[in-house]
Amino acid sequence: MVALAYKKYQQLLTEKIKLAFQQEEEITKAASILSHSLSTEGWIYACGTGHSHLLAEEIFYRAGGFARVRPLLLPQLMLHESATGSTDEERKEGYAPILFQDYSISKNDVLLISSNSGRNAVPIELASYAREKGAKVIVITNLAHSKSVTSRHTSGLKLYQLGDVVLDNFGEIGDAALQLEGLNTAIGPTSTVIGTALLQAILVEATAQLLAQGIVPDIFASSNSDQGGAHNDALLEAYKPLVKML
Repeated sequence: MVALAYKKYQQLLTEKIKLAFQQEEEITKAASILSHSLSTEGWIYACGTGHSHLLAEEIFYRAGGFARVRPLLLPQLMLHESATGSTDEERKEGYAPILFQDYSISKNDVLLISSNSGRNAVPIELASYAREKGAKVIVITNLAHSKSVTSRHTSGLKLYQLGDVVLDNFGEIGDAALQLEGLNTAIGPTSTVIGTALLQAILVEATAQLLAQGIVPDIFASSNSDQGGAHNDALLEAYKPLVKML
């Protein structure tokens, strides 16, 4: 019997997620950085360009997610206005001050930044900018891909070289991971699935660390549950003036 293609993809994902979750030291260190930030009333900034912006949206205003999240989402670096245009824009320098124009990132804060290739100018510049301001930087990237290409930033650096913690998504070079007979292009990207799993793992571990310290973080509930609306209304009253996109 010929194996079903989706089963092959499932196996690939299972193997890669297993590898990703073996980064115990990196996951717990990233969680410690987040829990320390939140315990000192710091902020979690999240950004990515192209499809990596999905990881920033993943942890923003999310049921079961921290309220102290400030996503850095600029339409020209996303996909919904011009997908091809975003490819051009993410290679340009000068976006860090624009993305942070509404906020003052500082030493108590954390930047969570994702880039599969880690070579484009915008994420590299953002990581450098955050470090200059004293913030910690947590990177999710594809190390195999990143180490196989040159930087598109004038510094010559790649994103993984700027992280206080670097997590590998163990993706294939080019992201798509599955080869099918009769097709000369791979399909089945893995970076979003694994990157999201790693992000949520970090947040779950950070929450446990905070609770162990006797600190109960502000967490959104589901707005579609009977009790969630009132719970979230109280958080929104406090956080809407502080988070531009709420």
